[in-house]
Amino acid sequence: MTQTSVSADGRAAAAQDIERLRRTVEALEREVARVIVGQELVIRGVTIALIAGGHVLLEGLPGLGKTLLVRTIARALHLQYSRIQFTPDLMPADILGTNLLLETSHGGRAFQFQPGPIFANLVLADEINRATPKTQSALLEAMQEQAVTIGTVGHPLPLPFFVLATQNPIELEGTYPLPEAELDRFFFKLNVGFPTRAELTAIVDRTTGPRSDPPAAVADGANVMELQELAREIPIATHVADYAVRLVLASHPELPEAAETARRNVRFGASPRAAQTMILASKIHAVLAGRVNVAFDDVRRVALPALRHRLILSYEAEAKGTTPDRVVAELLSAVPEQG
Repeated sequence: MTQTSVSADGRAAAAQDIERLRRTVEALEREVARVIVGQELVIRGVTIALIAGGHVLLEGLPGLGKTLLVRTIARALHLQYSRIQFTPDLMPADILGTNLLLETSHGGRAFQFQPGPIFANLVLADEINRATPKTQSALLEAMQEQAVTIGTVGHPLPLPFFVLATQNPIELEGTYPLPEAELDRFFFKLNVGFPTRAELTAIVDRTTGPRSDPPAAVADGANVMELQELAREIPIATHVADYAVRLVLASHPELPEAAETARRNVRFGASPRAAQTMILASKIHAVLAGRVNVAFDDVRRVALPALRHRLILSYEAEAKGTTPDRVVAELLSAVPEQG
């Protein structure tokens, strides 16, 4: 077989793999849409994060279907699902698990690890900002390393592993802001908006009428991990990746590459994880749009959910009512595609 035919076969196999990724995502979103009305951008954002192997922070008012969305995705992907209700009295051991002194079969006693609810494929951290910073920080190792350490012993988490956390943006009493280090571990932050009149009517009809069938499983954990590896193999041109890098550099007010909006409004810019997020997410966004080449527009489309929670605004900007979303929009306007 000639080198040309081998490379042709390789391109054909790659095209088939990419088409399989796109079909799987379409099937997943179709099943989710049978349960969730509207919220197409949120569903697409969660899907991109899952294929990228990242965690998601969902922010929105109560009753908008955030918990239902996570549970529906778990069913459609046939993943082990766990829900943790975060409260001020929740302790790290309530999440991670603990060592218990139990009797052995020989009549003696020995410590045995009892895993907590974090040991699942898809973990819903409901109202995560209600827990104390000590308890919130218990998720850091799990989110980054897919493992937890109890005492001196490490325990790997089941793979794939995702944390989808929710928080209520309006209640301040009895809540604790998420530490910056933990926010940075979230691949995307997605805002769940209030439904339109037509969507609200459809929600009422769907939830007060006859019960519909649960979503069908379109993939499983092994398929998801295969798609994750495939997503990383999607090529991206150097100048497009450089655009994502320059967006991150422009968010740092102390750097010479800083945009004017960063100098005026930002105290701390986005971390290197923001550039990693935008590049990986833009690869998946391009494939789902039916392209194998990543464009500048793909980076722009994923910049807001990748950056909004990684920018720490100055006190003056917050006092003026400036939002991270506005700063991200100004960054996208200020940074040229070709640098």
